[in-house]
Amino acid sequence: MNRLAGKCCIVTGAGSGIGRASARRFALEGAKVLAVDVSSEGLAETLQEAVGEIQSLVVDVSTEVGVQSYIDACLRLFGGLDVIYANAGVSGGAVPLLEQTEALWQHILQVNLIGPFLAVKLGGSYMAKQGQGSIICTASVAGLRANAGGIPYSASKAGVVSLVQTASNALAGTGVRVNAICPGLIETGMTRPTFERARQRGTEDRIGQLNPTRRYGVPDEIANMALFLASDEASYVNGQAIAVDGGLSSTHPFVPARK
Repeated sequence: MNRLAGKCCIVTGAGSGIGRASARRFALEGAKVLAVDVSSEGLAETLQEAVGEIQSLVVDVSTEVGVQSYIDACLRLFGGLDVIYANAGVSGGAVPLLEQTEALWQHILQVNLIGPFLAVKLGGSYMAKQGQGSIICTASVAGLRANAGGIPYSASKAGVVSLVQTASNALAGTGVRVNAICPGLIETGMTRPTFERARQRGTEDRIGQLNPTRRYGVPDEIANMALFLASDEASYVNGQAIAVDGGLSSTHPFVPARK
C-alpha cells in the first residue's frame, strides 16, 4: 500500500480494461488520479468502485489540444504531475491487408501512436522542468513480432516501442523515465469479441494456450506492471518495452488462419 503516496497521476483509456484497473490500482496505492477517456461511458463505473482519490475527464487523447487539456486538468485539480500512463488505444479490427484503407491507418496511428507521442512531448516538457517523472505507454506483443494482431495495430504498437526507446534518450539527464508495457492476450473491451466467440463455441479453456503459462491474462496483471513503472521502485528502469504476456513473445507461436 501507498507505493504512489503523494504522486499525481494521469491514466488514459481509463473507462475500461487495463486503464480502469490501473487507475483504480494507482488510487489504492495513494496516488491522486485523473482517469481520462474519450467517452463518459465507463468512467462513472471506474470511479464508483475505486478506493482513494480519483477524478475523471472526458477528452480526445489523440490530439494535442486534448493531451494538453488533461495535463492542465491534473495540475489544476491536484497541483502537480508525476506520472502519465498513456494507455488508450484502438484495435482496428481484423480487416484483410488488401482491404485496409488510408483512413483506417490514420485513425489507428493517431490514437495508438500519436496520442502517446503527445503525452511524452507535453508531459515530458513539464516533468523535465521539475526534474522527475514517469511516462508509461501501452504497446503490445503485436509490436514485437508478427501474428499477434492486425497489421495497422501491430505497426502502431511497434512505433510505441520505438517511441519509448528514442524518447528516453532524448530526455536523457532530465529525470524523466519513459517505458512501455507490451501486454499479451488480455480480456478487455477491445478483445471481448474474441472471448465471446470462444465461449459460444465452448473453447474458452483454449484461449491463451499458445503461451508457456497456458492461459490469457487479466487487466490487473498489467496494472501491476504499470504500478511498478510509475513508482520509485523503477527508478533505474528507462527506455524499456516490457512484455507481460505469459511468455508468448519468447517464441510468438501462431496458428495460420484458415482460408
